[in-house]
Amino acid sequence: MKTVLFPVLGAVAVFAAGVTPSTAGDRYADRPPVMVSPDLSAPWVLQLGQAPGIVRQNRQVVQQQRRLRPAQPDRVQTAAVQPPAKRMVARPQINPIYLPQEVDYDGGQKPGTIVIDTTQNFLFLVEKNGKARRYGVGTGKPGFEWSGTHKITNKREWPDWRPPAQMIKREAAKGRYLPTYLAGGTENPLGARALYLGTTEYRIHGTNQPWTIGGAVSSGCIRMRNEDVVDLYERVNVGTTVEVI
Repeated sequence: MKTVLFPVLGAVAVFAAGVTPSTAGDRYADRPPVMVSPDLSAPWVLQLGQAPGIVRQNRQVVQQQRRLRPAQPDRVQTAAVQPPAKRMVARPQINPIYLPQEVDYDGGQKPGTIVIDTTQNFLFLVEKNGKARRYGVGTGKPGFEWSGTHKITNKREWPDWRPPAQMIKREAAKGRYLPTYLAGGTENPLGARALYLGTTEYRIHGTNQPWTIGGAVSSGCIRMRNEDVVDLYERVNVGTTVEVI
């Protein structure tokens, strides 16, 4: 009975392992791969966090990537989001001749008088002993030139701007629509200070376009750099005579 039972069990073991009788006696023969039914393997693979068909990276490759990765700080800090840089627009530099300076002056006006030369685009504040403080200015463009003598009737810091109706109409014809009112500030074309001339609509005022100083650029007003009009504002009072020549 024993001699019959053992051969039978051996044959069953060989066929259960997927080995054919022809290769059963060859211990060095290549064995066929062990196939496991997906119905049995899938649940176990899913528990490992990988869906069937997805290949994990080799452990050696993962370790190499970690060594190549830069060291991270113990605490992860979120970098501050920087706003996009504003596009810089190149502007011509002001000619140094239009910067404030003390000059000799022999115009004959008494000290304290403001004289504006619209030909050379200079404003002179007459001083004692044949001297004057000279500033560069922007003056009326062709068709907007004027001359005359007035008094400063008002002074304003960061003045509001109310364009004259005629200016609004004129600019609208060019397709440029002006506001009827603009509060004082850095975007206001009157700049940091304004000195009002008589009962006219003309002013000596600052500008947010300093590169225009030295040219015929305005609708009749006298433009100065904001730094310069602030300086002049502190040196003169209401009632000061202004000669535009």
